[in-house]
Amino acid sequence: MGVLGEAVALVFAWDTLTTIALAAVFGLFVGSIPGLTATMAVALLVPVTFFMDPVPAIGAMVTCTAMAIFAGDIPGALLRIPGTPASAAYVSEAYRMTLAGQAERALGTGLVCSTIGGLLGTIVLVTVAPVLAEIALKFSSFEYFWLACLGLTCAVFVATGSPLKGLVSLLLGLFVATIGLENPAGYPRLTFGSVDLMGGINFIPVMIGMFAVSEIIRSLMGGGARADREAPAVGPLLRGIGAALRRYKVNVLRSSLLGTVVGALPGAGADIAAWIAFAISKKTSRTPKKFGTGHVEGIVDASAANSSALSGSWVPALVFGIPGDSVTAIVIGVLYLKGMNPGPTVFLLNPQMIYAVFVIFFLANLFLLPLGYMAIKSAKQVLRVPRNILMPVILIFCIVGSYAIDNSPFGVLVMLVFGLLGFLMEENGFPIAPTILGIVLGPLLERTFVTSMIKANGDPLAFFDRPIAAGLGVVTLAVWFLPAAVAVVRRRGAGRHQAEGGP
Repeated sequence: MGVLGEAVALVFAWDTLTTIALAAVFGLFVGSIPGLTATMAVALLVPVTFFMDPVPAIGAMVTCTAMAIFAGDIPGALLRIPGTPASAAYVSEAYRMTLAGQAERALGTGLVCSTIGGLLGTIVLVTVAPVLAEIALKFSSFEYFWLACLGLTCAVFVATGSPLKGLVSLLLGLFVATIGLENPAGYPRLTFGSVDLMGGINFIPVMIGMFAVSEIIRSLMGGGARADREAPAVGPLLRGIGAALRRYKVNVLRSSLLGTVVGALPGAGADIAAWIAFAISKKTSRTPKKFGTGHVEGIVDASAANSSALSGSWVPALVFGIPGDSVTAIVIGVLYLKGMNPGPTVFLLNPQMIYAVFVIFFLANLFLLPLGYMAIKSAKQVLRVPRNILMPVILIFCIVGSYAIDNSPFGVLVMLVFGLLGFLMEENGFPIAPTILGIVLGPLLERTFVTSMIKANGDPLAFFDRPIAAGLGVVTLAVWFLPAAVAVVRRRGAGRHQAEGGP
């Protein structure tokens, strides 16, 4: 109890609380601007943390990340432009709710579920961090290959309309992911001698282009969903939240646990957790046909998962010094700088610091509710801005965000090209979400497949040798082939019934 009391005293010092509050506002601002991700927000804070004590520095980064992840939902719901990659999975669902006059329901549900998911993820972090870390460390290239395959399967589930068009969109994303040198052989592919293409296609300018620029083009051509008439107002944010939580309480718990587990896997992160949670939500929903029309169930699952994944990513970072995502990779560097070397010994040498991290996580998620509420209330004014003024301003923010990724105009060019491509795809009924998913998971899929085949000397059965890999492989293959097998059996049963003279 003495160590916990010391940790609470460190967190609730005036300088720590002030730092956390300022970092929260900064995270909300950065996360709401397309292209300026949570990782970038934390990276911008690093020079400032040089002048801080360890606890305020950690508090600033944890709070900034939590706020930025949620803030990406705000432009996603109001303008169909996800502020961060973690919001891309359910941006179309939230935007359709806004068009139906339910912006407050979409944003309020996302805010509350993000808070609950973050708190549940923190509880898991506090109670079972070493156990989750041990499981995460048992993942080799074989397990990650099946995990990537399972993630790509989500493309079929998240796509609305024709599954074939969803598959074509996914293959386009996988094709884009092959461009550049980022492959196991380090061989330039589809670069055409361009130095910029050797670095590959960053998915953030692609995401900005396909979601934001395509919407701007549609608006310019007179097909935008928003008109210059008065936009729908954002009403009371928490109205109906209690009923939604009672109805989807299992979804919140399931996605929070899923997000924590996915976050604990090194290299996964909140965006992959959101995609998987959204796909599972649609697959297990009692009303799957409502998805794509503005249904709150997918938002419940995905927003809970991406917030809980933040806590999960700290499991391998604290216990073994292995970053769970790009944010914790930056944080580990700061921890070393502050003399708080992550690893098993940190629980013995600096237990008060570890407890302080736990308290900060709880505090950051509790701060999310009031600060997120105020951010949404402020952002709703965007809906009242005339379209001919709003769209050029959005385009400027998109250009700044795309340029800031690599400080290169190439990112802006990628954004514009994929913006036009996204517009053409949606006009012809091809969903763009599977393309984004293919670009995100494509490099992981290729890298783990080639690495695994080298380890196994070309034997494909090696993908089922390890227990966890075999389990993931069986689940993945069942998801792929079981629906088709069931359909064939039903068709044969129906044909036999008719042949026997049935009605």
